[in-house]
Amino acid sequence: MNIKQRLSGIWLISMTLLSLFAYTIYYVAQMWLNLLQASYLALALLQIAALILYLWGPEKLKSSLSRLVYRVLYASSFFVIPAFAFIFMGLISQYHVRIPDSIDASAMAAEEILPGDQTVIYNTGTVYVIFPEYSTIELACGDRPSKSDKSITWCSGAAFQHDIQLGFSHENIDGDHAVNGTLYLSPYNKDSFAAFTYANGSFSFAFDHAPEAIQAAADAGGSGFMQFGLIQGGETVMNINRPRARCYRALAELNGNLCIIDSVNMLHFEDFMAELHRLGVTSALYMDMGAGWNYSWYRDAYDKVVTLFGLPVPWSHNWIVFKK
Repeated sequence: MNIKQRLSGIWLISMTLLSLFAYTIYYVAQMWLNLLQASYLALALLQIAALILYLWGPEKLKSSLSRLVYRVLYASSFFVIPAFAFIFMGLISQYHVRIPDSIDASAMAAEEILPGDQTVIYNTGTVYVIFPEYSTIELACGDRPSKSDKSITWCSGAAFQHDIQLGFSHENIDGDHAVNGTLYLSPYNKDSFAAFTYANGSFSFAFDHAPEAIQAAADAGGSGFMQFGLIQGGETVMNINRPRARCYRALAELNGNLCIIDSVNMLHFEDFMAELHRLGVTSALYMDMGAGWNYSWYRDAYDKVVTLFGLPVPWSHNWIVFKK
């Protein structure tokens, strides 16, 4: 066996192990759609087949078809490293940036977790409770809000989008929504959707008649969007089957005040919900925290932008922004 053959064997063994490792990561984290899971499994099986043919001996392949099959299988190994990198970046993007200036609330009574004159963040050990400074709240669509806009104190993804599209259209946003008094109707309203609205200087959650609530906000010159309802009147109104390996976010009402609640680390969804109930959250909407969709940042009390999740995806086109 010459050096070239030995290197080919080392390469195929390495790529087979890496592809199996990549698929295992994907399967455990469940970061994306089942279609991609099938693709990663197929890639791993191709590497196994290529390795088996190599160990059996490529020189034993007599027909041109069998040699072509081996070359195709061998060529597929060059997709393993990009596939692993894609999974690795997606997994890394799930981890929340630590917020060192947050207030330790692990021993605080829930009723003491309150907003301040400026943006304030509490860390209960399980979740961050974020009270952005604001005088108005808007839904931004199309162009991603700029970090150079010093009026913005919080920015994160808001409503689901129905299909992955590079171009923006209001029709692709799941749920009716309003942008500064303009109403946009959606063909994708779901029965499990609730509404968040901000109009006339007040926020509101509507778990019944959500489209009507969006209409009312638009009529009042305000903004709003629809998302899965999690908690109404302190009670769980929807259980979502979500994977374990995920950070979660909720737009919530706590002690009569509006806040964003993010999990500190990746955790079970039921543990996230248990912490919301322990804190006494009265209303909450689910905020998608999938890789890329979890893009978010805030402006701290010193006017510095702190990026929590900095990996935006080009097909994410709507955000909730708090403005001072």
